[in-house]
Amino acid sequence: MGLRVSASEPTHPIQIHNFRAYWVCRLAMTLGQYAMMIVIQWQAYNLARESGMNVAEGSGTLAIIGLLQFLPLFVLTPFSGLAADRFDRRRLGQMTILLQLLCSAALAWTSWNDAVSLPILFAIAVVLGVARGFAGPALSALAPNLVPKKLLPTAIALSSISWQVGMLVGPAIGATLYAVEPALPYAVAAALFVVSVGALTLVGKVPQPAMRKDQRPIGAIVDGLNYVVKNKMVLGAITLDLFAVFLAGANALIPVFARDILHTDEIGLAMLASATPAGALVTAIFFSFSPLRTQVGPKMLGAVVVFGLATIVFGLSTSLPLSLAMLFIIGAADMFSVYVRQSLIQLHTPDDKRGRVSSVSMMTISASNEGGDAFSGALAFLIGPVAAIAAGGAGAIAIVALWSRIFPVLRTTKTFDPPEDLLEGIQHTKDKNPQEA
Repeated sequence: MGLRVSASEPTHPIQIHNFRAYWVCRLAMTLGQYAMMIVIQWQAYNLARESGMNVAEGSGTLAIIGLLQFLPLFVLTPFSGLAADRFDRRRLGQMTILLQLLCSAALAWTSWNDAVSLPILFAIAVVLGVARGFAGPALSALAPNLVPKKLLPTAIALSSISWQVGMLVGPAIGATLYAVEPALPYAVAAALFVVSVGALTLVGKVPQPAMRKDQRPIGAIVDGLNYVVKNKMVLGAITLDLFAVFLAGANALIPVFARDILHTDEIGLAMLASATPAGALVTAIFFSFSPLRTQVGPKMLGAVVVFGLATIVFGLSTSLPLSLAMLFIIGAADMFSVYVRQSLIQLHTPDDKRGRVSSVSMMTISASNEGGDAFSGALAFLIGPVAAIAAGGAGAIAIVALWSRIFPVLRTTKTFDPPEDLLEGIQHTKDKNPQEA
């Protein structure tokens, strides 16, 4: 970790010390997060069912968990983006990881003492929403400062690998350890958060973008939002993901499908929870070695269509192997879209606005994930889980057709390169000194 790269220009992000430390930080943090989340959902659903609630009412409990994680993210995101542009992104990231560490320790203690209850799980969901609301913009905005511009798409793919490995292995760790002892997954998550904080400490000082000193905080927030609204490429890419995943999110209902539709146990739950990130991981690894270069916009739209089709089949499936296959395809298609979207957003955004633009992106990701979880749970309460998932997949396909007309730039974008009139405004300070610290 401590070895410096040679004086020659790096040809791969992994050659850069700061990026390696950052990658380990993201991996350990994501492992801890998803080991916790699957257990929180499982405990909440089982507590609801054991209290006498039916399947629909238990799904409503999962909707509440998603909503409680989403609301803090939604409210705090504008301020967390401003914080990422004004303060040391490394220190901000460390504080948010420490807050998640406290959550895991609290759940480990209550699980060990058989004191877990729905109010406790709801309260922890709120605190996790706050932590993730500040962690996302800080860490996302930090990544482009660690590598030269030409390596950024590869760095995004590698960063996505750490995220997807965490999503893949984290639920398996959580569900498997929970079968041994309910407190164990939370204790392991706490240890992973310690590793994450330590790795982020190893990232050397990176340039902090200069902001206008005469600009008030609210003005700075509005400035960032205005940039997103005016840049049709950024706005279209962000909102495409927002509405497609919001409508077609299946992850929140995995405990429902595992227990009451596919009739499997904790091992089956772990397999279902890991199938989506497994597909995403394979796609991310592919792009880390073979970056996408042509027809990036049309291919992103096509990936979202595949995402919607696979979601429909998953919702209708009563076979565990078929459900696993569809979740794998969902993950692969979503990662394809994420890779293109994140590369376009980072390369089309000036460094001094990356924190605020990343915060808007994270808010939409939260709205599509946690907000989508709440929507899926509520819809399952109204029309049943199978119909809710199938309808959501169809909705995602409809969004692609609509967004292709509203944002034609998504159909016409061929490469990741920003247009000439934006090149002068996009500053990549690490181009000048990518090996600093």
